[in-house]
Amino acid sequence: MTLAELPGDNAAAVAGYATAILDGTKLACKELRQGVQRFQRDLAGGRWDFDAGEADYVIRKIESQIVHLQGEALDGTPLRYKPLLLEPWQKYIVYNLLGFYEPGTKIRRFKEAFIFIPRKNGKTIFAAALAWALAMLSSKSGASIYIAAAALRQAMQSYRDLYDNLVHMYGSKEEAIEDGWRILNNNNEHVIEHADIADGSVRIEALAANPDNQDSLNCNVAIADEIHAFRSAKQYNILREAMKAYTNKLMIGITTAGDSMTSFCCRRLRFCQRILETDTPDAYADTLFIFICKADEDENGGVDYTSPAQHEKANPNYGVSIRPADMLAQSLEASNDPQQRKDFLAKSLNIYVASMRAYFDIAEFQRSDSAYKWTIEDLAKLPIQWYGGADLSKLHDLTAACLYGSYKDVDIVIPHAWFPVLNAARKADEDNIPLFGWADDGWLTMTNTPTTNHADVVRWFVNMRAAGFKIAQVGHDRKFCREYYIGMKKAGFKIIDQPQYYVDKSEGFRHIEAKAKNGLLYYLHSDAYEYCVQNVLAIEKVDDMIQYQKIDEHLRIDIFDASVFACIRMLKALERKQADERWLNGTNEKA
Repeated sequence: MTLAELPGDNAAAVAGYATAILDGTKLACKELRQGVQRFQRDLAGGRWDFDAGEADYVIRKIESQIVHLQGEALDGTPLRYKPLLLEPWQKYIVYNLLGFYEPGTKIRRFKEAFIFIPRKNGKTIFAAALAWALAMLSSKSGASIYIAAAALRQAMQSYRDLYDNLVHMYGSKEEAIEDGWRILNNNNEHVIEHADIADGSVRIEALAANPDNQDSLNCNVAIADEIHAFRSAKQYNILREAMKAYTNKLMIGITTAGDSMTSFCCRRLRFCQRILETDTPDAYADTLFIFICKADEDENGGVDYTSPAQHEKANPNYGVSIRPADMLAQSLEASNDPQQRKDFLAKSLNIYVASMRAYFDIAEFQRSDSAYKWTIEDLAKLPIQWYGGADLSKLHDLTAACLYGSYKDVDIVIPHAWFPVLNAARKADEDNIPLFGWADDGWLTMTNTPTTNHADVVRWFVNMRAAGFKIAQVGHDRKFCREYYIGMKKAGFKIIDQPQYYVDKSEGFRHIEAKAKNGLLYYLHSDAYEYCVQNVLAIEKVDDMIQYQKIDEHLRIDIFDASVFACIRMLKALERKQADERWLNGTNEKA
């Protein structure tokens, strides 16, 4: 089947939208083009049946029963109580979600959706309208729909949209109740339900995504709104698990970009981008619909954020609810005010940025790191003098060590971390730390004791030395785990007591910062190191000294901290070497 042969009452709008993106008539980001190319291939590939009947039903329900409750058209005309007429991109989403079926069955292909669009593109009312129409579509199965968000207040926006639409549809709340609707809106429940409608029943409930209190959820459709605010994957997964009793289930995550590049949502975005990039058949990927609208980034992660073309690529409702002149004005403000820039990139162009409070631009580190390809084995053979650092202040939590060296002016960080396996699953979930991914990649060792044994850290340094790394010194603040300090001495390492004075740490901090900015820092593409770098909050003191800490209590910076300790040892050794050379050459000068 080609786009021209697409069936259905709304086929012309959907095919026209897809064709315009494919031929370049409509500006679109790389991910959206890839998504439309996937749609085209799926239609033509023969792996799926396509039937627009349910998609047309949902669109018809939305456009005939849901109205705008606020807002204005571009010309200033009030939209309140005007029918919600879906834009072509919204119809395209509905056709994808409900149009593809397993061959010869009524089992829908897509079980999940990731819809990634900037703010003010109408996603909240669209989520509410979808909830309503999908409830009516699946009423014979006893429809149960959850609209969830990290905060109840966000979920309540969709609930209020549905409540106000229901009242508007009947004329009053009392008439809706007389017709069988049950409306609960109190401290315990926010529910709209009908026990006997369209030969079935429907229940729509707004709730906060709180996994500690939601083990008994049961639904066939869940809409997770603004998942960039979800603290952990469990908030999403508990909703997905709630629909196991249904065949035609649908889990929809709809969101704008956030400011935590270690969050569940950001990792979900990267996962979806890889699916679109590779487009290889996969049992899970085949069930995941992806709709991503964002500004395009160059090879260095930069964005031409003052370009109207990028504004249009990022915003599917550009020229509808997004006013071009306002976007341009905001982009110029962001250009002149760095404090506004991150927010504009994240919320208006859908570009994930580091935390607004983060000191480092992680893109600088990533660009620098990507320029080098040495492996551990390669580095062990190079004539490099290595220096070590370790952070063992909380052995019951994340413990870290690093080797730090320099080769042809490129500084190299080799990080490793440890975490007690007894607490790993809980902490990974509570604090959203990808510990198990780090373990799979070799950056972390899970220890089998309640706290990390200092001997495990000593053993890592011993193994690295045995692998060929010439370790000159190791820095450690011995007031934290004196046993490790003694153990390293017994193992034959020159270990230096290195108290954590911010004046001393500033030197290592500034050196790493400068190397990253100059493209001369390599950390073996370690996700664990990047995670910690992104969590650094730094305050500049007198004489440009730096005092740093983690942005938030549930985050970690231990691996970065260990690299600072190791860097300081290298710099101190270099200073001592230069002083010795001056003395030997008779050029030593007294201050």
